[in-house]
Amino acid sequence: MAKFTLADPVQFLALGFGSGLAPKAPGTFGTLAAIPVYLLMAWYLPVAAYAVLTLAMALAGIYICQKAADAAGVHDHPAIVWDEIVGFLITMFMVPLSWQAVVTGFVLFRLFDIFKPWPISIADKKVHGGFGIMLDDVLAGAFALIVMQLLF
Repeated sequence: MAKFTLADPVQFLALGFGSGLAPKAPGTFGTLAAIPVYLLMAWYLPVAAYAVLTLAMALAGIYICQKAADAAGVHDHPAIVWDEIVGFLITMFMVPLSWQAVVTGFVLFRLFDIFKPWPISIADKKVHGGFGIMLDDVLAGAFALIVMQLLF
């Protein structure tokens, strides 16, 4: 049984502010938790600041996810959803803000994250640690971003 505590700031972030503790589909709930983060960033940050903050969150995620995985004693425990939050932020980069875009981005990111087409599947299987936890979702976000840019 994983030992998580929301009182630990690193685990609080890794668990997507608690959304990753959902008993079913924690990755989906983690992506839902990313929507208000995205809305705040899209409304208040210029594009360059959005990009820098997303990159900082991705890099911090390597540490955050590794520490949470160590606490859980499981490489990529399903409750660790910081990677989904970052992946969704990548998906939505420079996409015009609308509810249609948010819904489409959500669906596309979840599809790429769940089905893991090549090369996402390779990263998921071969790369371990905090970097590996982050990498497959960063790639899923990048794939979804490409589709979003074509659609919007």
